[in-house]
Amino acid sequence: MSKIANKQMICEVLMNAAKTDKDIVALCSDSRGSGSFTPFAETYPEQFVETGIAEQNLVSISAGLAKCGKKAYAVSPACFLSTRSYEQAKVDVAYSNTNVKLIGISGGVSYGALGMSHHSAQDIAAMAAIPNMRVYIPSDHLQTRELVKALLKDEKPAYVRVGRNAVDPVYEEEQVPFEMDKATVVCQGSDVAIIACGEMVKPAKDAAELLKEQGISAAVIDMYCIKPLDNEAVVKAAENAKAVLTVEEHAPFGGLGSMVSQVVGSRCPKKVVNLSLPDEPVITGTSKEVFDYYGLNAEGIAEKAAELVK
Repeated sequence: MSKIANKQMICEVLMNAAKTDKDIVALCSDSRGSGSFTPFAETYPEQFVETGIAEQNLVSISAGLAKCGKKAYAVSPACFLSTRSYEQAKVDVAYSNTNVKLIGISGGVSYGALGMSHHSAQDIAAMAAIPNMRVYIPSDHLQTRELVKALLKDEKPAYVRVGRNAVDPVYEEEQVPFEMDKATVVCQGSDVAIIACGEMVKPAKDAAELLKEQGISAAVIDMYCIKPLDNEAVVKAAENAKAVLTVEEHAPFGGLGSMVSQVVGSRCPKKVVNLSLPDEPVITGTSKEVFDYYGLNAEGIAEKAAELVK
C-alpha cells in the first residue's frame, strides 16, 4: 500500500471540499511547503492566507475569519503552534469557541536533528488542558482522511497533530474503521492492552505480532482521540487485560499515559505503564533513530509489554 504523509492527506481532503465550499480557508505561517499546502494556495488563492513567520497572528486571524463565518484551518509546525501561539489558541480560539482547526505539522520529533527547539513533546498536555479544545493525533493517512472529513462537519475548535514524513499505514484502503471521538480496536487480546496514538500505533500493532510468537495475547487500541478521550474503550481494554501499556511520542507528563492512568485508576484499577519520550532533551537523529533509541519501536514495545505480564 502507498505511503502518504498525513499532512498531504489533510490538504487533499480540504482541496476537494473547497471546490464547492468557498468558506474553507487555509492559513500558513510561511509553512505552505513544509505543510504540503502549496497545491491549495495555488488552486484556491482567494481562500488562502499567508501570515509569514507570525504564529500568534496566524491563530488570531484564523479566529477572526471564523467569527465571520469562515472555516479556518491554521497550518503551522506543531512546536510553534502549541507554544508561541498558546495564548491565542486559548483565548481567541477555545475561549471564544471559534471554528478554527489548528493543524500542527511535523509533530513530535519529526524535525529530528533540529533538536528540542523544533520538537513538540508537550503539545498533548498543553492543548488538552484548554477547555473547549479537542486534541487528535491520527495514526496514518487513511485515518487522517476520515478525521478531516468529520471535522469539516462541525464548528468546534480542534488541534490536530501530524508527523512530517509518510509512515506505514495501519489500515487498509477499503477498511478504515472510524467513528468520531471513539478509539479503534486494531486487534483483540487478553494479556496486555497496548493503548497508542499517532505514529506509535503501527509499531504497537507490530509488537502484538511479536508478542503472539511468545504466547502473549495483546490488544492494541488506536486512541487517535486524545481529547475527548474514549473512556469506555480504556475501561473495556483494561478490564480484559492483566495490565495496560500506553505508548506515545510525547513527554511522560500530561499526555496519553497520564490520561489513561486517571481513567483506569478511578474506574478499574490495574497496573498502567507509560512508554514515552524521556523528561529530557532527546538525542539528535531521525524519527526512527530516536524511536529505536528509546524503545518506541515494535521490539521495545513488545519487550515492555512482556515484562508487564510476567
